[in-house]
Amino acid sequence: MNLTWKGMIRLHPYHHPLFCKFIVYFNCNQDYFECHEVLEEYWKSITPCTKEHPLTGFIQLSTSLYHWRRANFSGAYRTMVKAEQKLSRLSQYDNRYTEEIDVNHLLEHIHSSLKKIENAGTFSPFVIKVTSSNLSTLLQTTADGMQLLPMNSDAVIHKHMLRDRSDILAEREKKKGRP
Repeated sequence: MNLTWKGMIRLHPYHHPLFCKFIVYFNCNQDYFECHEVLEEYWKSITPCTKEHPLTGFIQLSTSLYHWRRANFSGAYRTMVKAEQKLSRLSQYDNRYTEEIDVNHLLEHIHSSLKKIENAGTFSPFVIKVTSSNLSTLLQTTADGMQLLPMNSDAVIHKHMLRDRSDILAEREKKKGRP
């Protein structure tokens, strides 16, 4: 639902084009790397973009699933715990984040996944259940305009290793004070 405030339409946070892309990547081809990328872009566009913002919980969830699929159990567990903490407090931040998706269903999957990860269990993907026909329509329109990589392909599973990372590595060195 979009609300009106001082004569302006206020977009529901889940209707933002980048959040729609996130859901498509998450639910349709499990491209968790791209989930992280598009949500980080969305999050950085919001003022203030604090680390307590609900979008960071979704970013951490994507990161955790990316790690888990690649059998990085410690990284997966650590980031999934952080995601669970943030996503379980969505209503405290802004009640709109509890609308249009089944948050309880999501938290149940996160809780179940944490147990599996803790026991080095096999990767078990899940979907974010959409409960709004408006959001479902937006997601379908978004998906129709996207070209998704094949689910479970190396290009999806090992994406961070297959791309040019020179800008990221240079930025890390810069932060360390190295030329």
